[in-house]
Amino acid sequence: MARGQKTVYICQQCGYQSPKWLGKCPACGEWNSLVEERAPSPESERRRLGYMGRAAPKSYAEIEPHADVRWTSGLPEFDRVLGGGIVPGSVVLVGGDPGIGKSTLLLQVADQLTRRYGAVLYVSGEESERQIKMRGERLGLQARALYVLTETQLESVCDAIETLRPSAVVIDSIQTIFSEAFESVPGSLTQVREAATRFLMLAKSHEIPIFLIGHVTKEGMIAGPKALEHIVDTVLYFEGERHQNHRVIRAVKNRYGATNEVGVFEMTSRGLIPVPNPSAMFLSERPLGVSGSVVSACLEGTRPILIELQALVGSSGYGVGRRMTRGVDPYRVALLLAVLERRAGLQLAGCDVFVNVAGGISVDEPAVDLAIVAAVASSFRNVAFDPQTVVFGEVGLAGEVRAVSAAAARAREAAQMGFRHLVLPENNRRSVEASETLEVIGVRSIFEVLDLLLSE
Repeated sequence: MARGQKTVYICQQCGYQSPKWLGKCPACGEWNSLVEERAPSPESERRRLGYMGRAAPKSYAEIEPHADVRWTSGLPEFDRVLGGGIVPGSVVLVGGDPGIGKSTLLLQVADQLTRRYGAVLYVSGEESERQIKMRGERLGLQARALYVLTETQLESVCDAIETLRPSAVVIDSIQTIFSEAFESVPGSLTQVREAATRFLMLAKSHEIPIFLIGHVTKEGMIAGPKALEHIVDTVLYFEGERHQNHRVIRAVKNRYGATNEVGVFEMTSRGLIPVPNPSAMFLSERPLGVSGSVVSACLEGTRPILIELQALVGSSGYGVGRRMTRGVDPYRVALLLAVLERRAGLQLAGCDVFVNVAGGISVDEPAVDLAIVAAVASSFRNVAFDPQTVVFGEVGLAGEVRAVSAAAARAREAAQMGFRHLVLPENNRRSVEASETLEVIGVRSIFEVLDLLLSE
């Protein structure tokens, strides 16, 4: 820093500012997150906030409603996550692990948009033009109106957008873009906030949808300050196991649609292919007549999906049983095991218990509690649960089974997949109509579920 310039220490996680360096941020509690930066001048602050002069208040009744016109991306699962399609003028942030398929997906979306709406600008700060061309040839793209710009300077990118006036813009990635107005390094709070704000202004003023690709930390969160997620309109997370072919896009914020919506894709040599029926994919390799395997219906956004919950209970050689989970909350599983031991009399303290959601998908709703209980009890007693049965419901500490939301939608998905029996909370039974092909069984406690298991 030049002598005489005022500096400030800014937390790169929450934006807290301090006149001196601190080892721990007082606001968010993060260690070693304060970085010295030059204090922004009033002129740069006005430029960052998009100062356009004074604006007069307008009556709510005088505001003309804007028709919700959405563009199709050509990928139905991607449109579902966005709430029905791409909204012109929106800013979408896509995050995920390295190599998960973020660039591949947005390159496919850019190709589809060029065929329907005109030119698309793909800005890359990490790859060369030849690398992008090689990926496009592998995906079989024929996008003649796709323009590639390898640039990291914010002012140059904005000038290219103003000159080309594309129908959409893809920025890969937001952490590599920097502005010459600030001396901080790319990816810092000041640079990321400046770049995101400028892109937001361009998107709103020209009605151009802009997609931002973001890096993630080792914890799986989008790298950089939380201010980045507050600025954009939609935040999408790309999930999936490296050794699995499917990928899941999850919306955690969406100003134009429902949150927690998911889209399922299959990774192939020709790119990402939408999966219209995720339940069939997750249950395609399900074993029949094996203890510890139970099918449950979870709700992802507005879509019910059937999944297979697996449990394995065995004797521990160390005296103290281990608890290992994959795809479900380990604390929730520990709670359910305590309920089984205390209320149902299953002696699990000296047993190793492993719980897994087959297929690599993660589930965090309490509606799968009853399926976890049934899977653990099935493995503990070595009795197979009926393979034609779907189980869902929330379990309380007293062993009671509580009602869950969207029971009718879960029942319809089970009937469409050809299941014959449905075990659900008794309070949800009224909202679900039985049919000739689907028998509905309401339960009030885990004891009734264990009795059903023994009867099988």
